[in-house]
Amino acid sequence: MRSAIGEELKDFGLTTSQYATLMMTQEQPGKSVTDIARDVGSTRQAANEMLGGLEKAGLIERRVHPTDRRTHQIYVTDAGRTAYTEAHAAVGRREAELEAGFTPEQRAAVRKWLSGMAEACR
Repeated sequence: MRSAIGEELKDFGLTTSQYATLMMTQEQPGKSVTDIARDVGSTRQAANEMLGGLEKAGLIERRVHPTDRRTHQIYVTDAGRTAYTEAHAAVGRREAELEAGFTPEQRAAVRKWLSGMAEACR
């Protein structure tokens, strides 16, 4: 599934990690690089490089934390919100195609299992 979604995201110039970062950062603005690294399952260095690409594209901005000058907080720009919205529609269509062969009960069971695994990993 990650590969199929990754193919969809190529049209938007995004990787799956960048897409996930835009999604998470819109939901929780001000995340740190460390938070993002943990959430996307990468090292801080890899997350920093990935964020550099988003920043260069104008999709995110880094701001110095108000109480810890060594930490930067990540915020999605207007261009980032637009890119995410467009990519999200394409990802949704692709996910629907991938799920088409499963019953609603099967889809619900998989989502429940995935949510449980995500919680267990925190």
